[in-house]
Amino acid sequence: MTRAIRFLTALLAVVCGMAGGALAAEKEVTIGFQRIYNPFKVVIADRILEKTTGYAINWRVFESGGEVVDAMAGGEVDIALAGSSPIASGVSRGVDMALFWIAEDIGAAEALVVRNGSGIVAPQDLRGKRIAVPFVSTTHFHLLFALEQFGISPTQVELLNMPPISIATAWEKGNIDAAFVWDPALGRLKKTGKVLITSGVLSSWGRATFDGMVVRREWARDHDGFMVEFVRAIAAVDEDYRANKEMWTPESDPVKKIAKVVGGDPADVPDVLARYNFPTLEEQASDLWLGGGAAGGAARALFHTSSFLRDERKIDRALFDYSLAVEPRWVEKVLGR
Repeated sequence: MTRAIRFLTALLAVVCGMAGGALAAEKEVTIGFQRIYNPFKVVIADRILEKTTGYAINWRVFESGGEVVDAMAGGEVDIALAGSSPIASGVSRGVDMALFWIAEDIGAAEALVVRNGSGIVAPQDLRGKRIAVPFVSTTHFHLLFALEQFGISPTQVELLNMPPISIATAWEKGNIDAAFVWDPALGRLKKTGKVLITSGVLSSWGRATFDGMVVRREWARDHDGFMVEFVRAIAAVDEDYRANKEMWTPESDPVKKIAKVVGGDPADVPDVLARYNFPTLEEQASDLWLGGGAAGGAARALFHTSSFLRDERKIDRALFDYSLAVEPRWVEKVLGR
């Protein structure tokens, strides 16, 4: 082999290696999730997306939606689950992300719980108490809204910013009097406390909350096929749960997988799932959620949430139209539209 041929062979190997590396990078995604009981955890446990798309998936756990949005703003995560409050906050401050799936209508799955022995019997008793909540979360938004409805200023209570795991620990040590949080931490608090009000009630008062999947628009532009398969996978496990609720028992494989991914007792999972509403594909695409433009359910919820957070000086501004941050097209593709 001549020197020239050896040189060309080596050069070709380098070029091919670079091309292969670029191709591998194109089929890689970082997806964030939180410790929330929902059917989506079965997708993670069974590696469904890896099998259907061929993508290498880096799964990353977050303790709050605020952390999710910060990571998305920094390009550290491509797709993630976050609550409507952190999504509204992120969009309002210019994070270029799109809401493309309503993971769950929260309902009674989040609640303000007061500790036994705290002296809190009625809402007015919250004054002067230590209340823990993950800041810039759906529970934070609903806590502030609840205090407003109770005629209590946030300055009249001591608000503590804690992730759910820390809330449960602080509660058991007697360091906090109340907390607004979700399961599995919520279940631990209920053992020695009582629910004062749920997110379901607060939503009925005109301030709905939800958990949703968001994606960085820059990443989504080059991965349309993956986005379609992502929606298809979530829709399938949600439908299996809706159609077979009675079979999702603590002894069932799906429930065990959810508990393993999130952490917690499988015995707690069915009751938690029952407190959520998981919208169908048709509901996702309708005016109830992702459809309808500025008048759609998701856009209106983000608008009201942002307006409230702005008034509470948690964000600098609220946008006029949040439909710009809502993207129903992958749901519509799965529906064949």
